[in-house]
Amino acid sequence: MYRDYYCGEPNEGLIGKEIELSGWINKRRDHGGLLFIDLRDRTGLIQVVFDPENIKENEFHWNQFRSEWVIQVKGIVQARPEGTENSNMTTGKIELIAKDYKVLNISKTLPFELTDFKEETDELLRLKYRYLDLRRPQKYEMLNLRHKVVKYIRDYLDKDGFLEVETPILIKSTPEGARDFVVPSRNNKGQFYALPQSPQQLKQLLMVSGVDKYFQIVKCFRDEDPRADRQPEFTQLDLEMSFVTQEDVLNLTEKMFSGLVNSLNLNKKINMPFQRMKYDVAMNLYGTDKPDLRFDMQIKDFTQQSSGNTFKVLSDTVKNGDSVKGIVAPTEGNYSRKKIDSLVEYVKELGGSGLIWIVLEEDYNSSNFDFKSIVKKYLDDEYVKSIAKSCEATKGDMILLVAGEEKSSLEILGALRNKLGKDLDLIDESQLNFCFITDFPLFEWDKDKQKWTSSHHPFTMPHEEYIDNMKGDPSKIRAFCYDLVANGSEIASGSIRIHKKELQEEVFSILGYSKDETNELFAQLLNSFEYGAPPHGGIAPGIDRIVMLLSGTENIRDVIAFPKTQSGFDPLFESPSELTSEQLAELGITIKKPENNLN
Repeated sequence: MYRDYYCGEPNEGLIGKEIELSGWINKRRDHGGLLFIDLRDRTGLIQVVFDPENIKENEFHWNQFRSEWVIQVKGIVQARPEGTENSNMTTGKIELIAKDYKVLNISKTLPFELTDFKEETDELLRLKYRYLDLRRPQKYEMLNLRHKVVKYIRDYLDKDGFLEVETPILIKSTPEGARDFVVPSRNNKGQFYALPQSPQQLKQLLMVSGVDKYFQIVKCFRDEDPRADRQPEFTQLDLEMSFVTQEDVLNLTEKMFSGLVNSLNLNKKINMPFQRMKYDVAMNLYGTDKPDLRFDMQIKDFTQQSSGNTFKVLSDTVKNGDSVKGIVAPTEGNYSRKKIDSLVEYVKELGGSGLIWIVLEEDYNSSNFDFKSIVKKYLDDEYVKSIAKSCEATKGDMILLVAGEEKSSLEILGALRNKLGKDLDLIDESQLNFCFITDFPLFEWDKDKQKWTSSHHPFTMPHEEYIDNMKGDPSKIRAFCYDLVANGSEIASGSIRIHKKELQEEVFSILGYSKDETNELFAQLLNSFEYGAPPHGGIAPGIDRIVMLLSGTENIRDVIAFPKTQSGFDPLFESPSELTSEQLAELGITIKKPENNLN
């Protein structure tokens, strides 16, 4: 062994003893012939003192030491002189007086500093040298947290009778919402495997097989357009159970997540029990199916009050069958005109036609009632008083109105609400507020493709009252489908699954699949339903999202050891990359160059 202890382990109980340590030189400081270094490994730092009176020269003189050299040191543990202790280090009361050392490896000058590091350092550069970036304690702690999360989940489910089963990575391409990554087959030229977007059909087949309780910590792959919070490959907890209701799945998830948070001692406040909220309620109150419930500011409906309004923008909106919605921001009258104008521009960026703002200068029941607004001359005092009363706005509050198509208005106000929550410092960052969003629509209408699509995926069980009349009005069908949301982010998604062939075929039919297409894509699942498939359901929390939530980072790449850029590029391995002509020939593939390629 190169060490007796990790660098962060020695304590006052070892004073006077000789020990051996190994690690990286974090910092060096020269003081009048003495050299002080901070030796680092994954557990922390310890100060090592090199005194020419105590140490002999080695192949490298210790005065040559530089940051990130790897060394092995033998020495005596002693208490630091009074007044030199460092409370920021777990080893801050002791130091190691070096007697002998060995240089295990030297280091070039690093492309960026590891100590006194700022996250503003070019991320592409950090990803190219990710193995250096991960040396920083902040990044190691992310990996350590991820390890603890996965370990807790695996131990919890094992105790609850779940069986961990690995499912194939090379499968058949089937539509599940996103594009597949495909893999050519050398032995079957012209044919392709697909990397799984999720093990959805496989876990359902396991339920048919009688496994009953299954889980897997699994890699999933989706060839999606670039998004800041997504990666082309991600890790999820895949979980499925037989003979369960929606409430059974939600209760298990709640117990597991609350236990996980409490086990980590993160000084986070967690709401118990987890709130349940129907999709339609979430959309109407918060403008999103991922509401951040750490602050109030619910969306209010002013449509009826705006009917016949003297301000034609409002009255014409209602006349056209659209809505007037709004939120109340507690600005205490201190929100500057410049900031208000930025909100107006923000709404326009979201696709809105405009934003009506009203700042109350007095309470609505005051004899001196007054307000500020850029459209004040068009607004009747009684109208403003009416909406202020209905939403309980008081002096200093700002009422923000959006007029237009209801769905679009709700989405705009939802985004505006989240922005104001941050701008006005309304969010308690120590709080973890979990909520189950339930009863999602089974189908959504795709305007571009002019067809029905699945809200989540096509294997979701509709509520019983819709089963006998599936094709009446697909937009009204609600499903046993649910998301776990925390602090404005989706953490998990799941559903109770269809387990009867006829119903599954009917859903595929509404989605536009012909009988032949259905048999081609889903025969393996549909055939299994003819052999006694049990009722079953599950949920799939995203491991990356969980660790992001618990660590407080907003960058998904922080919680993945070797992530890719937003565009899916890996700077470390410089992938994706081209194949050689020999590799392409073996696969029977010819590459068609883009027409604008000048080479």
